[in-house]
Amino acid sequence: MAAARAGSFALELVRPVASLMPAVRRAERAVPFQRRALYTGLSVAVFLVCSHVPLYGVRYGAASSGGADPLYWVRSILASNRGTLMELGVGPVVTAGTLTQLLTASNIIRVDQRVRAERELVDGARKVLALAIALGEAAASVLLGTYGPVGALGGALIVLQLVSASAVVVFLDDLFDKGYGLRGSSAVSLFSAASTCGKVFWHAFSPVTVNAGRGPEFEGIVLAVVHQAVSRAGDARAVVGTLLRRHLPNAMNLFATGLVLLAAVYLEGVKMLVPLQSRDGRGRRATFPIKLLYTSTMPIVLYSAAVSALCLVSQLLHYSRLGGSVLVRLLGVWEEASHAAVPVGGLAYYVTPPASFLAAPFHALVYTALLLASCALLSQAWVVASESTPRDVARRLTDQRLALPGRRDGATYPLLRSYVPTAAALGGLCVGALTIFADVTGVIGAGTGIMLAATAVYNLVNSVEKED
Repeated sequence: MAAARAGSFALELVRPVASLMPAVRRAERAVPFQRRALYTGLSVAVFLVCSHVPLYGVRYGAASSGGADPLYWVRSILASNRGTLMELGVGPVVTAGTLTQLLTASNIIRVDQRVRAERELVDGARKVLALAIALGEAAASVLLGTYGPVGALGGALIVLQLVSASAVVVFLDDLFDKGYGLRGSSAVSLFSAASTCGKVFWHAFSPVTVNAGRGPEFEGIVLAVVHQAVSRAGDARAVVGTLLRRHLPNAMNLFATGLVLLAAVYLEGVKMLVPLQSRDGRGRRATFPIKLLYTSTMPIVLYSAAVSALCLVSQLLHYSRLGGSVLVRLLGVWEEASHAAVPVGGLAYYVTPPASFLAAPFHALVYTALLLASCALLSQAWVVASESTPRDVARRLTDQRLALPGRRDGATYPLLRSYVPTAAALGGLCVGALTIFADVTGVIGAGTGIMLAATAVYNLVNSVEKED
């Protein structure tokens, strides 16, 4: 009761600010498919443009050669591009949405979904929380020296730009939620998929030439192989050397990326159909799919969000005056590397993938165990938070007057209870195992990003086919 009262008080506290948040009026009637496709394309285009607009006030190269990068480990999943307006990506929106859903599912925040005013208040509070998280992350990045020495005014300007860009993401996410995007897709998943697909395409066909000791060669592996085959006709050794190069994207990275994409699409399609029949007298039949990936990629999304928060807090404490304390060292010990600060000890070290699984076997073993266990547990927790438990599903089917054919009305819940928890745990394990495989094989765009892209594109294609 005390927690519920505190939640209600917090909602009332943010009510004046929630009314100022960017909002889209919900569509009163079905939006035509062509218009929703147009809005979806424009939203992705706006996000991609912002992902390539550099932050004003940051010297060129300062963002990549500056100090610690608190988002280095989760940039692929958060659709983040360092040094641009989308530095924070979809991170604040994902974190705020997850926290809001957990609070409402646990009844800390009580919401009557039948009352429109309460739904709008919670939605506004979620947006306020997203911008507050964006403000905190932006300020932390400036304080950690991510953009080099920028001064007080320059730092405030950078924070303002990042918060404004997050407000754009909040608006685009609201556009999808209110029915103006393609069905079966969300702004977060599409933005992440677009960012990952862009990275894969760039590493395959980039026309930029790089000289890393082997002479000038294309950064894109496909163009590099074609160039070697044409310019050095008959020199098979040069072509093989380009295919297996280590300093730039190679054929093995591209092959592993395609393999993970196919595996993710296959797992997304594995499901068991539960036959249902209407009790309204018309005898209409339907099916309820219990997918192997019952919670899709949410376990790895939640895990990555937790790792991001841990790394951010750990770096802030490490570079503060408390850096030498035992508690701070247990959270993580950091060292500067060429690309970013990297954890070399503490909890932050073991929850992030090792640079080489063979060179650090103990680190790899602990990371694998933590990731698999976390994904299985988070998957089951998300079933409760998203109201997808067997009891919730059975209640919704009963409200639709659907039940198992030839069985009594109460038989649906026991059947779902025997399959859903297993599917949730096994699905989480599959997502974690595929992510580890992607990390080992060195896929382009990181394993988590590739999995999110595969599931987002798969769901989008299915949605378009159903609408056609």
